[in-house]
Amino acid sequence: MKNIITTFLIVVLLTTIGCKQQQNDKTSTIAATNIVKHATGLKIYRYNGYSVVEVTNPWPNAEAGFTYVMQQQGAFIPDSLDSYIVIPVPVKKVVVTSTTHIPSLELLGVENSLVGFPGTRYVSSERTRARIDAGKVREAGANESLNTEVMIDLSPDAVVGFSISGDNKTLNTLEQNGTNVLYNGDWTEQSPLGKAEWIRFFGELYDLQEEADDIFNKIESDYKNAQALAKNVTSNPTVLSGAMYQDHWYLPQGGSWGALFMKDAHADYLWGDSDGTGSHTLSFETVLDKAQDADYWIGPSQFTSLQEMVESNPHYAQFKSYQNKEVYSFANKKGATGGLIYYELAPNRPDLVLKDLIKIVHPELLPDYELHFFEKLK
Repeated sequence: MKNIITTFLIVVLLTTIGCKQQQNDKTSTIAATNIVKHATGLKIYRYNGYSVVEVTNPWPNAEAGFTYVMQQQGAFIPDSLDSYIVIPVPVKKVVVTSTTHIPSLELLGVENSLVGFPGTRYVSSERTRARIDAGKVREAGANESLNTEVMIDLSPDAVVGFSISGDNKTLNTLEQNGTNVLYNGDWTEQSPLGKAEWIRFFGELYDLQEEADDIFNKIESDYKNAQALAKNVTSNPTVLSGAMYQDHWYLPQGGSWGALFMKDAHADYLWGDSDGTGSHTLSFETVLDKAQDADYWIGPSQFTSLQEMVESNPHYAQFKSYQNKEVYSFANKKGATGGLIYYELAPNRPDLVLKDLIKIVHPELLPDYELHFFEKLK
């Protein structure tokens, strides 16, 4: 009789455990809400002990994306996610491949986890430059051709890469050798807040979700407050952008990242109604005809002075904005090794970019603000 009772209790216990296991499995796979609000190529779903990160647009016109499961220590991952790459978080050692990734690491306070970077000379941040100069961040080659020997020696927990297409042989080789490679598509975003929101990607990778949320929410709030301030203006000054390269003038199209900033600053960018998210290629005569009387010239390529501009092309002096010395550039603000701070930090801090532009075209709105990225050329 005792054996019968014992057997019965064991069956009940196993059944109960099985039911709880099924319940836990069901609970962990209940559909969560995507927390991403602005980025179009990123989705993040958070569950108890893990998160699912979808990179839906890793490069332009990508036919498929990538799904990564960020697993906290000891967390149960349901069988339905077995086909995806599982990354134990927080990662301790990482290699990133774009300078735009570095500000996210620094904002989250995890820059000491960076052990390798391709093209270290392009890094402008003082904090990360100090680590590079101290030999704590190794040169890893180039994004398209990472030094596999260095990468194997570094043995990072994750490599955060990017690709202009699906054909990145080095990253594919690293994946085949067991390295966790994650594609980051922040550079494909066009909206200012969409680019900045990719800090959430790194928040998941380092198990710092709350910190990433707080940082982005502050940037978003400051951006929207500046945007609302600009709505109070009664006039929209006209703006020209770009410059000549060889025989063509290149300037941003109306749906591009740079053009959207000017729209939010309530500046009348003269090509703001054009279709596309890339660059226009125009003749000098076409630009002169439309923008000769523009009030401001913002972003004249890499020129660092008015003299340098006319030495390159004397016809620049025909523009009213040049004559009035209302030409602004980010080319003068560089890191210790010559990298442009704007290219590294601006995608992560659109609030500062927008305030810069408002200060330029509507200086009365921000009387005490000092330009962060831009500078009036002399």
